[in-house]
Amino acid sequence: MQAHNHTHENTKRVRAAILTISDTRTLDTDVSGEHICTLLKEEAHTVTYREITKDDPLEIEAAVRRMVDEKMDVILTTGGTGITKRDVTIETIRPLLDREMVGFGELFRHVSFTEDIGPAAMLSRALAGRIGDTIIFSMPGSRGAVDLAMTRLILPELSHIVWEATR
Repeated sequence: MQAHNHTHENTKRVRAAILTISDTRTLDTDVSGEHICTLLKEEAHTVTYREITKDDPLEIEAAVRRMVDEKMDVILTTGGTGITKRDVTIETIRPLLDREMVGFGELFRHVSFTEDIGPAAMLSRALAGRIGDTIIFSMPGSRGAVDLAMTRLILPELSHIVWEATR
């Protein structure tokens, strides 16, 4: 149940950018990015960008800054949030944030633990926050993790979060 219902905020349709961070995926093999796109469109949101970048801090930062400069309401990233040496998404995005929404990572790990992967949830470093007027969510690369984050946490509050970021 949502804490409150601000009807005018919860009906805002957002302009979204999807950024898959992977050394191996292509647009044809990116099931997680495609799933994000499908879920957003089902809610009548607009997907303006969908792209893939390597697990490289400079490439990730350049893509995120370009999307922020293009005034995206939300950027949704998938991939690069684990604990391997190549997983640099969090270290790259966190310094760009004006405000971090620590509750997203906490809730994602809680729901992952209780409903999905059990103690393996401790390996997740999901992140969310605000860069200027743009909200950014960084999710793990698996389709299951993306589905959980999008359907349980992000989509139910997305319009309200975007409204809060721009007021």
